[in-house]
Amino acid sequence: MTVLTTLEIGSTITKANVFKLESGLLHHVGQGFAPTSVTAGDVRIGADAAIAQMREHCGLPLDAGEIFVNSSAAGGLRMSVHGLTRSMTARAAREAALGAGAIVTMTTVGAMDEFDLEDLQEDNPNIILLAGGVDDGEKRIVVENAHVIASARLGVPVIYAGNSRVRRRVEHIFADAGQPLTCVDNVFPDVDVLRVEPVRAVIHDVFNNHITAAPGMHGLAELTDHEILPTPGAVLRATELFADAVGDAIVVDVGGATTDVHSVTDGSSEWTARVIDPEPRTKRTVEGDLGVFVNARRVAAMTDEGEDEKRLEWLRAIPGDEREAEVTQWLTREAVDIGMGRHAGTVTEVFTSTGKTQVVRGKDLSAVRWVVGTGGALTRVPGGVDILRRICTGAGSQLLPNPEATIIIDRDYRFSALGTVAQCYPDEVRRTFAAWIESVTSGTKLPSDEGAGVNDDAAPPDMTKNDTPHRRGGIP
Repeated sequence: MTVLTTLEIGSTITKANVFKLESGLLHHVGQGFAPTSVTAGDVRIGADAAIAQMREHCGLPLDAGEIFVNSSAAGGLRMSVHGLTRSMTARAAREAALGAGAIVTMTTVGAMDEFDLEDLQEDNPNIILLAGGVDDGEKRIVVENAHVIASARLGVPVIYAGNSRVRRRVEHIFADAGQPLTCVDNVFPDVDVLRVEPVRAVIHDVFNNHITAAPGMHGLAELTDHEILPTPGAVLRATELFADAVGDAIVVDVGGATTDVHSVTDGSSEWTARVIDPEPRTKRTVEGDLGVFVNARRVAAMTDEGEDEKRLEWLRAIPGDEREAEVTQWLTREAVDIGMGRHAGTVTEVFTSTGKTQVVRGKDLSAVRWVVGTGGALTRVPGGVDILRRICTGAGSQLLPNPEATIIIDRDYRFSALGTVAQCYPDEVRRTFAAWIESVTSGTKLPSDEGAGVNDDAAPPDMTKNDTPHRRGGIP
């Protein structure tokens, strides 16, 4: 038997999970929680407390097993993206950034001017991504933008993922300015060809350096022999392995500050031929204004009812009674509706020489089979299944999951844990997801486990196919 322990260092709560690896499956054994101790000057304090609680719960010795760590304690990696057109290179670069755990705080398209330079200096990102032009395509604007960015002299890492024909010129520009630059393959090398993985790999490396800046993070590095992953990247990896195991999926993670949506799907054959801009199979969007605690007032301001903001007097980080839970449930519902509306592709009618036709812009989610809710808001507050059921309305003006999609709640928030373990045990995580879904659909439990990786309630409606979905006015 192999014992694996995972630590998630969140912005407010540190979570510890322990799994037994037996017969190729990861069986969840125990869990522990503690406040994240950034304000105490050392995140190791909270991590040790969470591990102690977890070990006490499951009866294992403190020094048992391998330890894996993911973290979001240092905050998101602020990133600016600069491309030629919003529909092509800028969008492709944005996809690469979000998939690697970064939060895009500024985007420019076309030639940058002195006002863009001022905005860049004010934004002060942790990393800059310069893209633009297919290979053998536009050169002048890309080179001009390189001059503008280099002149800002921000001293932060810059990634060039544009037209390969001007790579050497861009390298000389940044070398002359004494600014750091990393060149990777063009994120959009040809029309309708999207290549995001090389960019994601570099951003991921930068993120690793960024998260170790949290007070005491170096102490966590001593606990593990493995790479410390960004929490959003861990959830994304888990989503990919889940989809590999059981089919196209969406994972919705609602937190206090952001709402993250991860999807893995190629879309349906019905709509694929109508897509005018290529989309990656794996996509993540971060909605930095859709949080149920830190950004609660922003969410409330987006609702249709003017009196809703008065309900925020009952808002608590951790709801303690029914009234407080209702407020968090309302904010979660709004965050999911708005976040999914932004993530999903749209169907638009256009007029051509042969008449009116429909085109698709964005991510087609109509082939998604599984909709998973994770994060504290969806897993700890009642009503998570009903909230996710609302967005399963099928293809309309937006390409949302069909009513037949199965809704699942990750009650013990283990997607990030399994995504972290997957850096060394991807096949085992994949098999664990497959076994878990088999147990869910058959109504049985796996031996020595409460769900083989995700803690579910066996009783409906949480783990059964949807009933008739509810529609919301804001989501067609």
